[in-house]
Amino acid sequence: MHTNANFLVHIFLMSGFSDTLKALSCSTPYYSSMASLTSRLEHSVTPDALRSYLAEFISTFIFVFATVGSVMSSRKMVPDAAIDPSSLIVNAIANAFSLAVAVYISANISGGHVNPAVTFGMAVGGHISVPVAIFYWISQLIASVMACLLLKVTTVSQHVPTHGIPQEMTGFGASVLEGVMTFALVYTVYAAGDPRRGPLGAIGPLAIGFVSGANVLASGPFTGGSMNPATSFGSALVGGSFKNHAVYWVGPLIGSALASILYDNVVFPVQVPAIADRVGV
Repeated sequence: MHTNANFLVHIFLMSGFSDTLKALSCSTPYYSSMASLTSRLEHSVTPDALRSYLAEFISTFIFVFATVGSVMSSRKMVPDAAIDPSSLIVNAIANAFSLAVAVYISANISGGHVNPAVTFGMAVGGHISVPVAIFYWISQLIASVMACLLLKVTTVSQHVPTHGIPQEMTGFGASVLEGVMTFALVYTVYAAGDPRRGPLGAIGPLAIGFVSGANVLASGPFTGGSMNPATSFGSALVGGSFKNHAVYWVGPLIGSALASILYDNVVFPVQVPAIADRVGV
């Protein structure tokens, strides 16, 4: 009887010790990080998040359809459109107008990124979580591919143009050029969405579209003025050429990250939730 009592006391003490260890383990950084990751994953599949992915898909589709379609139209009407200055102006206008509209229609839902580089910059700045950024990327890339496929099918298999660089340029130089342009674009996105400048009205998307169009005018003959990895990816996949494709990822992503860090930590260091944070963190 005495032995049985000692055994029960031993079991009771071990049980309490086990509970204590469990409580201590749940408070460790590992379990805290796992809980944080679970929370972020759950946040990325809420109804609001799903609506934001759909908004990014629609806005990116509209943008890519207009920009790639304008190049195809120029080449259809003018066989030597590649060396015709007027085609550059047409492409820049199409880029500016379509981007302004694409940002405007999705700004209050998803933040109006329309661009994996913009999404990357927002993730670097902590304005959206990594899982949400990944889903944004998926939506944007699929939208770009679908837009290019639609153009190819409806134009009776007309060649879908891809972004490329001239032979005299190096991949490094092209990446720097794309990075500088994307820096200007993302920096404008940050400034346009800064609540300290007032609510994001029509002027914000217009400013974003204007800087994009201006960059196309500055770099069209050299890199095509992409600034958007999704556009380059969709046209490359459907057009069947990934030559120098890394230029349109490396440059824009680095330029976007630099713009995010500079705006949030140097120029305007006060952290204020931006409009793009509606589906963030």
